[in-house]
Amino acid sequence: MSSVSIPPPVELDTSPEARDRYHAYLRRLTPAARLQATCALSQAIRTLALAGLRERHPLAGPEELRARLVVRLYGRAYAERVLGPVPTDAC
Repeated sequence: MSSVSIPPPVELDTSPEARDRYHAYLRRLTPAARLQATCALSQAIRTLALAGLRERHPLAGPEELRARLVVRLYGRAYAERVLGPVPTDAC
């Protein structure tokens, strides 16, 4: 199983003051509001990833797109474990 290295966040376009205000805003949110925001961001990521896959593979059907999305989000090993064979060029 391969591990994915996630780089630290780079906030080159955000001033320290703006970052601090944003973090203060996040701390004021209720747990339910933070969960709702997290779910919305997760759905947005899936939507954007699927749109990119559709653009790169316009002839792919729903099952192939699903397999490619699972590979993109969770890795090939997981995709093959839950879906069986996936396209060899899926990444």
